[in-house]
Amino acid sequence: MTDKQPDQDYQYLPRLSRRESLKWMGILAASAALPGLAACSDNTAVAATQAGHWPELSLAPVTAKGYGKDPNLIIPPETPWPRTLTPAQLTTVAVLSDILVPKDGNVPSASQVNVPDVVDEWVSAPYASQQRDRITILSALAWIDDEAELRFQKPFTKLSSAQQTAIIDDIAYENAKTPEQFQRIATAFSRFRSLVLAAFFCSPEGTKDIGYLGNVAIAGDYPGPTEEAKQHLDKMLQELGLSDYAYQEQRA
Repeated sequence: MTDKQPDQDYQYLPRLSRRESLKWMGILAASAALPGLAACSDNTAVAATQAGHWPELSLAPVTAKGYGKDPNLIIPPETPWPRTLTPAQLTTVAVLSDILVPKDGNVPSASQVNVPDVVDEWVSAPYASQQRDRITILSALAWIDDEAELRFQKPFTKLSSAQQTAIIDDIAYENAKTPEQFQRIATAFSRFRSLVLAAFFCSPEGTKDIGYLGNVAIAGDYPGPTEEAKQHLDKMLQELGLSDYAYQEQRA
């Protein structure tokens, strides 16, 4: 296999407007039922170990108030918080995102659909969940760069594809075989991977890739849900103990 050499001048430049990135962040925050985002939102603790290295970051808290529960995104909103990732961090996010979601045929890569902008918006938001993710993800980015320097004496984004893959293979998943020195970063990287995947599959290209049609115009009278859909709904209502409250006619 021919190893792809790094583009020494590559730098990811933000392309998504604040309005669009905020809309994406809102979709992500409202999509906690998605498996990928659930792993992001539950904020599993990143346990400390004595093995290996770990960056002890001192981050100034994001103190903006945020939008509240019902932001108006129809009118171009003012942005009460700045995006906080540096150009170098944003480029590392782009490289890592494309390792996780590379271009495949006609399906674009994660960076091509602007996932790094959404990650930046997410970790820069002042809400508690995002702020917990901020320390986890920024620590992961710092650990990956430190590991690249220790192994290959270069920043991660300057490594060859084979060198980058060698690091990511060691931290990609945490299981019983994960060496102790990689367990903490593996947990943090799992959070990062979940956010990247959730952002990608919330993009128009990502939803198209999984066959999600969204709202589709139907000519003529609405035929109603299919029998399969109604059976699924009945099963869910029964499991939730809500069957007695379903299908009641609205009283005047």
